[in-house]
Amino acid sequence: MEALPRETLVDVLESRLREDILAGRYAADSYLPPERQLAEGYGVTRTTLKHAFSRLVQAGLLETRHGIGTRVRDYARAGGADLLPMLVRHNPDWISDIFEVRRSIGALIAERAAAHGSDTQRDELRHLLEAVRRADAGDEVQLADIEVHRALARATGNRVYVLLTNTLFNAYLPVRAALAGPFTDPLVAHDRLAPVVDAVVAGDRSAAQSAAETYLDMTEQIMREDLA
Repeated sequence: MEALPRETLVDVLESRLREDILAGRYAADSYLPPERQLAEGYGVTRTTLKHAFSRLVQAGLLETRHGIGTRVRDYARAGGADLLPMLVRHNPDWISDIFEVRRSIGALIAERAAAHGSDTQRDELRHLLEAVRRADAGDEVQLADIEVHRALARATGNRVYVLLTNTLFNAYLPVRAALAGPFTDPLVAHDRLAPVVDAVVAGDRSAAQSAAETYLDMTEQIMREDLA
């Protein structure tokens, strides 16, 4: 058998540690066992363990204190939305929570975009909506649809909405292939999203919010059926 490259072994160990932490094997705010003991338990070198630790520190799951040890962070208390992709990979049930936020934030973004969007941003929305219609079925349609929502967030004039939109789409990444149902037909996807863009372009805040709610409910239902 060919030996695994070090990077691959670090990947495997990082994944194993991450799952153990998220599953509660190592409690929040507790310290991990000494490095030598932990390395022996996982059958790796301490160097490999340190590389995996470094990644998990960057991910926000661990905190290393020189001379004291490596502590498991309480991500539910101190973590940020950037953890969502990792949490979805660990437990797809997080998708239900994401859908709830998607509905409320998405409708609000459409309303704010109608109120604050510039002529240039309205032109961009028209162009991006047309790109949905012209996209090849499946993955390309889904990506084109995402760009419309990013543009809606930019049209609000609020940079936090842009970051929230990015966060929600990043959270989809681990299961994006399973959420492609609404995007199998480019024309249908276009027509489903068009009322949102039309209302935003017209500057009709109430219609934009209502159209977004309809769009979000409709696409969520299809996605849930696919996941089931």
